[in-house]
Amino acid sequence: MTAETSQTLDRGLRVLKLLADTDHGLTVTELSNRLGVNRTVVYRLLATLEQHALVRRDLGGRARVGLGVLRLGRQVHPLVREAALPALRSLAEDIGATAHLTLVDGTEALAVAVVEPTWTDYHVAYRAGFRHPLDRGAAGRAILAARQGSLIEPGYTLTHGELEAGASGAAAPLVGITGLEGSVGVVMLSDAVPERVGPRVVDAAREVADALR
Repeated sequence: MTAETSQTLDRGLRVLKLLADTDHGLTVTELSNRLGVNRTVVYRLLATLEQHALVRRDLGGRARVGLGVLRLGRQVHPLVREAALPALRSLAEDIGATAHLTLVDGTEALAVAVVEPTWTDYHVAYRAGFRHPLDRGAAGRAILAARQGSLIEPGYTLTHGELEAGASGAAAPLVGITGLEGSVGVVMLSDAVPERVGPRVVDAAREVADALR
């Protein structure tokens, strides 16, 4: 801690991070042990966070992340979208295909930013807000491969016809961003993805990751 930081705020944020990392919640005693502070301090932190709906406690007294976090989280997508757009525009124009940024939302893949090329006669219509299972489509498969540590060189995933008949996709995961799972990809009307597209998608994913750090 430095003179410019707040110890209480730091502890409150640490409580939220600890709760976010568990599915079954934590007791006051468990939080006290992990934070290295007494139970009275933890009670005060939880009471304050509860007032803002950032924490809730069940009947057994276990603390969990509250629904108020969702309201804060809704503001993340516009910021992420804005940071990703330059790289997506460049990718779409370079490849001549619809480029997208996809993030994990629960058990689904959610397209949060989409850029269509301006010079092509036709391209795949793909809209922000489109959802699909993580295990279908290049965007979701790239995310799962990175999560499972099974993504190998050349670092991208290719699919054909999984989300739309006749459409092929290529996607590469965002790497090195704590707390954010996502991918950058393109979707095109073709039987196969041209060889140069995969490496170009990897470069775009790297650009987006750099913009988000």
